[in-house]
Amino acid sequence: MKKNICLLPGDGIGPEIIVQGINVLKAVGKKFGHEFLFSEALLGGAAIDATGEPLPAETVRMCREADAVFLAAVGGPKWDNLAPEKRPERGILGIRKELKLFANLRPALLLPELAGACLLRSDIAARGLDLIVVRELTGDVYFGVPRGQEVREGQRVGFNTMLYSEEEVQRIAIVAFETARKRRNKVCSVEKSNVLETSRLWKEVVLETHKQYSDVTLTHMYIDNAAMQLVRDPSQFDVILTGNIFGDILSDEASVITGSLGMLPSASLGASGPGLFEPIHGSAPDIAGQDKANPLATILSAAMLLRLGFNMDTEANAVEKAVRTALADGFRTGDIMENGKTLVGCQEMGEKVLERL
Repeated sequence: MKKNICLLPGDGIGPEIIVQGINVLKAVGKKFGHEFLFSEALLGGAAIDATGEPLPAETVRMCREADAVFLAAVGGPKWDNLAPEKRPERGILGIRKELKLFANLRPALLLPELAGACLLRSDIAARGLDLIVVRELTGDVYFGVPRGQEVREGQRVGFNTMLYSEEEVQRIAIVAFETARKRRNKVCSVEKSNVLETSRLWKEVVLETHKQYSDVTLTHMYIDNAAMQLVRDPSQFDVILTGNIFGDILSDEASVITGSLGMLPSASLGASGPGLFEPIHGSAPDIAGQDKANPLATILSAAMLLRLGFNMDTEANAVEKAVRTALADGFRTGDIMENGKTLVGCQEMGEKVLERL
């Protein structure tokens, strides 16, 4: 099978970690008889330096023509003083919008091999942490209009609009319920319907959509309680369904309690066209170019690309098994280092996974 993958290395450690992901995809292609063709485009700070824009039109074209998009990392202090619309992060928001990627799937899984790195109390961690946040990605206050800053009665005022349509809520709810059917058949919808009109609509539409999924258990939770419950007892969650801004917060919280952002992948999907797959961590400019970055989140994002982008479950399972075996054999990058383990760099960790693949 021949598939085209558009690479977005981006900034900081991005170029280092994406190489390890590419190597894994090439090995999968060779092992399972697939042909993966790669093209590379500019995004974020790298695009600003080259073209003056965080999301060049050529990048949008290349991504649209690909079968999947593989992103590494974007941003850094070099571009912090730019106008908001010119910052590297606008490139990520822009490509999500251009590709109509409305669903972000971010799993948080505490691997037994890394139980010692978990930030939770040992008795809480022992109950397990295996959930996925299904976050609506193209609505809410990040995209709602009007937005801006102005002067009112002699004072500067900033304003954003929290906005959701019935269709936007329904389609992300369907993704959550379908995801739950492949897991443990539980969805917790998180909102703030005791205060926000937007959340009241959210809850109403989720309840209506749930009628098509009677085999899935649906519960509801306010965002403040959900944030607390994630650290109190994350084992209660299977699929968390929520909006853009709440999902941004909860998915970061869910991921960091596992012990390292360097381990967790994500996928952004639309109704059609290519999905975008990326590790959740940032560009880590402080260690860029030093062979210290953890490539495992990128490699696991490649596994999500195979599974969700190309329907290659067997291949994805092989990649995930190789990662776990490398960890079980004691290899660690600096961010997940433990006593008695073997410290390796970015390139060597990628090589250890390849050997086991």
